[in-house]
Amino acid sequence: MNIQDIKNVTVVGGGTMGNGIVQVFASFGYNVTLVDLNQEVLDKAVAGISKSLDRFVKKERITAEKKDSTMALIATSTDLNVAKDSQLVIEAVSEVLAIKLKIFEQLETICPDDTIFASNTSSLPITQLASATNRPSQFIGMHFMNPVPMMKLIELIRGMATSEETFKLIKELSEKLGKTPVEVNDYPGFIANRILMPMINEAVFALFEGVGTAEAIDNVMKLGMAHPMGPLQLADFIGLDVCLAILEVMHDGFGDPKYRPCPLLVKMVQAGYLGRKSGKGFYDYNA
Repeated sequence: MNIQDIKNVTVVGGGTMGNGIVQVFASFGYNVTLVDLNQEVLDKAVAGISKSLDRFVKKERITAEKKDSTMALIATSTDLNVAKDSQLVIEAVSEVLAIKLKIFEQLETICPDDTIFASNTSSLPITQLASATNRPSQFIGMHFMNPVPMMKLIELIRGMATSEETFKLIKELSEKLGKTPVEVNDYPGFIANRILMPMINEAVFALFEGVGTAEAIDNVMKLGMAHPMGPLQLADFIGLDVCLAILEVMHDGFGDPKYRPCPLLVKMVQAGYLGRKSGKGFYDYNA
């Protein structure tokens, strides 16, 4: 397959990451179908993409006509079978291994043999996900950063069997989308989260142990280390449940106690304090 052959893309998962991935592909002229089991989630996703594009129009980064042409390329469905017409399928569902494996098992029976499968997983093994299919050579990790339309980085993760042809094709495609692809091998947390999550976890430990308030901890990193956002605020933005899931994957994968999630993080997720998406995390977003 050549890059010119990729015309139709299916994105599975109507959450924040899936929405952003759809927006980027449609902005670059691809026909994109967003699939989710819940029609309400799909409707909310389309509304969110429209609102995001409106911000680009307001900032004069795109025209109103460009927004309209982008939205016209986006379709939605609650039926995974629509993926049969796509040359590339990107999975962007919850960071739960069993759910992802089931989706790829279904996709294997639906899609033509030459369709490329990609996962937007932020930490789970690409090699293991690929094992749910009969095409591990055509399986790759595409870890986009949030917010997808703004962030340039894509981690491209090679599984053990990912072919050079697949890697080069997806790298070229990533560059065509205006992104900067970075090659990463298949280890828990890859590069971004292997470095980021221990920092966030250590910030939670500092709060847990009373070293400082959430505001103090974040201000030290923003003002002292020139981070645009403090680690606790960033954790709220990512979702505390997502942070916990990634830390657990790294703790299990490496067996190293340095990745042990802070008990405070565990308790907050148990309480449903997940950050911005739930209205409360290390900060209160309902005020």
